[in-house]
Amino acid sequence: MGVASEYLQHSRESADELVRQHAPLVRRIAYHLMGRLPASVDVGDLIQAGMIGLLEASRHFALDRGASFETYAGIRIRGAMLDELRRTDWTPRSVHRKTREVAEVVRQIETETGKEADDAEVMRRLGIGADEYHQILADAACVRLLSLTAAEDNEESSVLDVADESGLTPHEGIEREGMRDALVDAIESLPEREKLVMSLYYEQELNLKEIGAVIGVTESRVCQIHGQAVIRLRARMNDWRM
Repeated sequence: MGVASEYLQHSRESADELVRQHAPLVRRIAYHLMGRLPASVDVGDLIQAGMIGLLEASRHFALDRGASFETYAGIRIRGAMLDELRRTDWTPRSVHRKTREVAEVVRQIETETGKEADDAEVMRRLGIGADEYHQILADAACVRLLSLTAAEDNEESSVLDVADESGLTPHEGIEREGMRDALVDAIESLPEREKLVMSLYYEQELNLKEIGAVIGVTESRVCQIHGQAVIRLRARMNDWRM
């Protein structure tokens, strides 16, 4: 066996060993994500996607990266799982439609009054009761993990989609930067409780039960608050829909 063949064989064996050692990491990340997703999501699909991410990480990791393999692999595993969630959008179209309807009413109210839309007024204009409204809020919180302003007919693109920006044109890069700045401003303008829930959920990566313990409410109430924030952001980001 030549030097090149020996090197390739050693590289494959090293990659296989990394995958074996870190397979439990895939399950940990998958179940952590499941704590923030509806029951309709199949954890097996996340684990399968995560294993592919782990395999890719083992093949591309370099010892001189300045980070441990676990840190590097965790990023690749989580990214692969999020890609799978985006690819297989499990949300019924009726949920997208109702969320858009509520967001449009919220936008109209806030444009007319210059104030935050009141739940009672939103329900009155939509002609729905509290139970249906709260269900729409709960559904809105789970529309997509990282999607607030999805396109009307094609739900593939959104303001918060994490994409590889290396292929963007200068114009697209400027537009994406402006979109993110607008989103940051919209989040900052949320009511304090909604802003706190968004921070704990997306930045601190707490699940609904953990957030409920922090702010002293039930999981279902956290889901409603999250849904209110998502709908309010959709309304305020209306001009940035793609």
